[in-house]
Amino acid sequence: MSQPEKNATQESTRSTPTTNKKSRGFADEERAAMKERAKELKAEARANKNKAEGESDVLTRIAEMSEPDRTMAMRLHEIIKASAPVLLPRTWYGMPAYARDGKVVCFFQTAQKFNTRYATLGFNDTANLDEGTMWPTTFALTEWTEATETRISELVKKAVS
Repeated sequence: MSQPEKNATQESTRSTPTTNKKSRGFADEERAAMKERAKELKAEARANKNKAEGESDVLTRIAEMSEPDRTMAMRLHEIIKASAPVLLPRTWYGMPAYARDGKVVCFFQTAQKFNTRYATLGFNDTANLDEGTMWPTTFALTEWTEATETRISELVKKAVS
């Protein structure tokens, strides 16, 4: 191919629009979570100074949840307060979370938030749950039982130990 033909081919390839590609941007739920997080960052400084404000935000979020997530989140809130009073309640991506020294240790995510079949209790890397070279950091919650409550209390205590 001669140089002019090659340049013409390259030019036509460069200017071809790609109209059939789907956007790989964020889902509506993800964008909403990011907006929530931006609001929380502003409120976070106030909540870190005022435990009551952080707890009020968490209780408001819990009240907005549908069942059975609301009941699970409320019991989880009570267990964390009793098992690890050093953790400060606050919201994180619109969900209840519990932090120490400004860093989230554990959080609750409703099934409704991202249209999943179960709620989750998650732990961030600041939680002391290390067991060997691999350990769980997120737990599915499908229903609340006495055994569930005991296990969560143990995990939260270990996370802050």
